[in-house]
Amino acid sequence: MGKQVVVLGPDDDRSAQAVQRYRELATAAGNDVDIKFVSSDLEIGEIAAEAAEAIAIIPAGGSALTIALIEKLPNLRLIQTTSAGTDRMDKAAIYELGVKVANNGGQNRVAVSEHAIALMIAVYRKLDHQIRSAREGKWASDIPGEINEFHTLENKTVAIVGFGRIGQAVAKRLQGWDCEIVYYDVVDVPAEIARELNASRLPIDELLLAADVVTLHVALERTTRHMIAARELAQMKNTSILINTCRGPVVDEAALISALRDGEIAGAGLDVLEQEPTPPDNPLLSMDNVIVTPHTASRAVESRLASTEFAIANVGRLARGEAPTSLVPPV
Repeated sequence: MGKQVVVLGPDDDRSAQAVQRYRELATAAGNDVDIKFVSSDLEIGEIAAEAAEAIAIIPAGGSALTIALIEKLPNLRLIQTTSAGTDRMDKAAIYELGVKVANNGGQNRVAVSEHAIALMIAVYRKLDHQIRSAREGKWASDIPGEINEFHTLENKTVAIVGFGRIGQAVAKRLQGWDCEIVYYDVVDVPAEIARELNASRLPIDELLLAADVVTLHVALERTTRHMIAARELAQMKNTSILINTCRGPVVDEAALISALRDGEIAGAGLDVLEQEPTPPDNPLLSMDNVIVTPHTASRAVESRLASTEFAIANVGRLARGEAPTSLVPPV
């Protein structure tokens, strides 16, 4: 029998389908792993008993791993998520227990980058109002805004904050759109990648001043929480728009609402918010210059398939005594 990998999640059809796919992938790859499902609905002691031999856990269905549980799993070496974000985990405490955390290796980068660009176009062209107007039989008679509020991406400066896998995927997909691409990242990006993507690096303050579109692609950590707040929004042009498809708390939502109301920026396209689901009275939901989608940027069958394939490949590396990839630092 192979080394045990536990899929921890709710006892439902989706988890059952995930476990079946993991088993098929492991068999096809010849990985020496035994995929076991453990219900996250059990008490912590029961979960610990069921997962006692696990070298890796793959959380499913949004289940959260607590430090109290991890402490009870002496063989655990890796928590392998199928998402890009790992902000729900206390990674510093997890690493102190000798356990590492890996994300999905950017397997959702195509879907998220496409969604980010779709939001750029949707906000610039007020597509939500156009679609609603047609469906309601108004035929453009009730679309808000003057003509100078409708734009193309041509000759615009698109500023990418966070130039990792997803940020680079946005830049790649904007090739041929005749826009200028600038980026900011705390990590040095190889010069050949920036050159291939026709992207220029700028300090964050210069980037915000130059941008027509600011699109966010950073992980949510202590250092990125509210990295876009009142000061940063005030630096942006009053004709610029903000796109967020990473994590809601990267943006100070109260400051964003004020900036939109006061005309400091022209609009926003948001797939993520500070509280999800957001309260129905959130002002962002009723603003004419804001489009909100319900944290679904990565929702595509291609993303799900690629993420599960990556997860099995990574736990397979661990089982063979190799180093897993896409490890997330304990910050």
